[in-house]
Amino acid sequence: MAQRSELRQRKARLESAWSRWVPQMRDAGARPSGAGAPRPDVTESWLRSLGSVDPALDSAPVTDGGAVHRRWLGSPLRRPVDGLAEELRAIAEDAGFVTAVTDRTGTILWTCGGPTMRRRAERVNFAPGGRWDEGAMGTNALSLALRTGRPSSVFSAEHLVTALHGWVCYCAPVHGPDGRVLGVLDMSTTWDRAHPLAMSTVRSLAAAIESRLRAEPPRREDTTPVRLTCLGTGRASRGGAPLPLRPRQLEILTLLTLEREGFTPGRLREALYGERTVTASTFKAEISHLRRALDGGVATRRYALTAPVSCDAREVLRALERGDAETALGLYGGPLLPGSQAPGIEEWRTHLEVAVREAVLASRRPEHALRYGERAPYDAEVHEHALRLLDPGDTRRALAAGRLTTALRY
Repeated sequence: MAQRSELRQRKARLESAWSRWVPQMRDAGARPSGAGAPRPDVTESWLRSLGSVDPALDSAPVTDGGAVHRRWLGSPLRRPVDGLAEELRAIAEDAGFVTAVTDRTGTILWTCGGPTMRRRAERVNFAPGGRWDEGAMGTNALSLALRTGRPSSVFSAEHLVTALHGWVCYCAPVHGPDGRVLGVLDMSTTWDRAHPLAMSTVRSLAAAIESRLRAEPPRREDTTPVRLTCLGTGRASRGGAPLPLRPRQLEILTLLTLEREGFTPGRLREALYGERTVTASTFKAEISHLRRALDGGVATRRYALTAPVSCDAREVLRALERGDAETALGLYGGPLLPGSQAPGIEEWRTHLEVAVREAVLASRRPEHALRYGERAPYDAEVHEHALRLLDPGDTRRALAAGRLTTALRY
């Protein structure tokens, strides 16, 4: 209780300073000084920001239409962050924070946290694609850490933008092995959850990312990740250009992408052909063609990917693992490689269909059942679930009822 009272008093003092000084700085160029003035790094940032940032902004601007997935795949921070992802998620969810990683421009590329905090953060576009550099969002912990190369925290009305006065942010830059700032790691929450240990936690996590960066072999700067789209269709591309893969090679790529530990030759043949008799030369030729298409990105003894490949099916699985039905449904474009009869693909196809359906039936949001119902017109249980969740006066009940009537006829 004492800490909450101290935080409330600090928030009130800062809001008073903000309302006194920011209008004067914007209109007359006055510089805060004396008792009650904010700390110098905040003051300097306010002065720099006011020429380009409106304090009445309601959310951060968007970079590249919010489509930063490809940028994240090519980021030097992706692999070390992926290696710490479970720890980052656990800390964020347990402490009630939302955690973000940016690139060197201040664009958020990755976030994690509990659903409640993530929804709050999304209201101000503290989400992938949001720009948080000083020129875009004024004074905040991310912009200060990027500018100074040092850890920073910003509490409540120290933020220039009033929509952020309900937040506290703790941030540390992440340096590459050559000393350059590659981006920042930020942990943010509501002002009443401010904690004196939060900054040391952020600093230690940023140091762990830097340690992993130093331990990694040098990255090939010309490596462009392959994008595999295998839900409802089957195609692969690199840098926007299609990769010329035959259906069997797409099946192999899909299996290697879904099972990152890889396959023994015998198990991969069984997953592709089942009990069909196929010569060793035919099987090896398919592997060789895929390896060439990936610039050697398939290991030889135990078949596994050694090149970066992003995949819509894996993204659906990751969303389901963290209980994010909204993202999973948005990414689920249909059955896995719908034309494939490979036993391994059929097994994964069933697994994905069941997992997505169960997430829909567990969700308390009727729009999930309605959206899934578009793809499953004969699934009476899904339509009944939608009707149970919809309010009596909701006009969408007619749609769900019509689908249910059609499903029950078959």
